[in-house]
Amino acid sequence: MASFEFSGKLKVKGNTQVVSDKFSKRDLVVTTDEQYPQFISLQLTQDKCALLDAYQIGDDLKLSVNLRGREWTAPDGAVKYFNTLDVWRIEKVGAAAPQQNNNSSMAPAAQEAVISSSDQSDDLPF
Repeated sequence: MASFEFSGKLKVKGNTQVVSDKFSKRDLVVTTDEQYPQFISLQLTQDKCALLDAYQIGDDLKLSVNLRGREWTAPDGAVKYFNTLDVWRIEKVGAAAPQQNNNSSMAPAAQEAVISSSDQSDDLPF
């Protein structure tokens, strides 16, 4: 199964649909941010449907997606193929991420404190 990630802005947030006793799905549409924006229709299934509850229309999202495909034979014998973009993880872009050891976002006084405290314990020339 092919998996990939991409980012975009949440445009449509559908309701959860109970298709059968054992299957539920929820549709969403994400707009890409490029010269010619694309409107990508995706779905969440089963317990993943609730993932979308935490997000609002207009939120910038990073989505992890599985590309799924299936074959279907119509009653007249014609064979058709369908693809589904199945979302399994959603993250808000620009959300507070775990802070890395990057002093560039600190105020100058805080940067000096970090530099001076590390200089005291480190006697290496580099």
